[in-house]
Amino acid sequence: MGWVILGILVLVGIWVVGIYNGLVQLRVRGDGAWSDIDVQLKRRYDLIPNLVETVKGYAAHEKGVFQSVTEARTRAMSATSPVAKGEAEQGLAGALKTLFAVAENYPQLRASENFQGLQNSLNQVEEAIQNSRRYYNAVVRDYNTKLQVIPDSLVASLGGFKAKEFFQPDSPEERKNVKVSF
Repeated sequence: MGWVILGILVLVGIWVVGIYNGLVQLRVRGDGAWSDIDVQLKRRYDLIPNLVETVKGYAAHEKGVFQSVTEARTRAMSATSPVAKGEAEQGLAGALKTLFAVAENYPQLRASENFQGLQNSLNQVEEAIQNSRRYYNAVVRDYNTKLQVIPDSLVASLGGFKAKEFFQPDSPEERKNVKVSF
């Protein structure tokens, strides 16, 4: 009888350790995915000053646009949590849309190889950010789900696991067309 109880306790221990390790793996994957997003966002932040300088050469009188892009970039770089980063990224995306709308009015600028190269690089980075965001949000969804289902939630509460925030820079407001007036 003692061996049966001992066997059951060992199995329960192995089961709890398995749940705990699964939660740790998802948490680490989420941290890694966030790091990937952060790297892509840094690449984007590094491209923006070059883009602004290139457009400035053709449209020097659009100081308000350049200032809003610079301020939005600074806010986005200083945001730390996924929610704060998402909100700051909304502002930056809107400012970049305005910058590109201004660039549309300058055919010489659009024809510039430097501008086209920067625009292509930015498009590639945007795609990488989207892919990284999808992966991060999928991992966060799986992790947060495990934190809420029984028996994983019991182990999670004992282990001190906390839910992660989703990274959602897309909002209905961001999807609207930018209104530019001269």
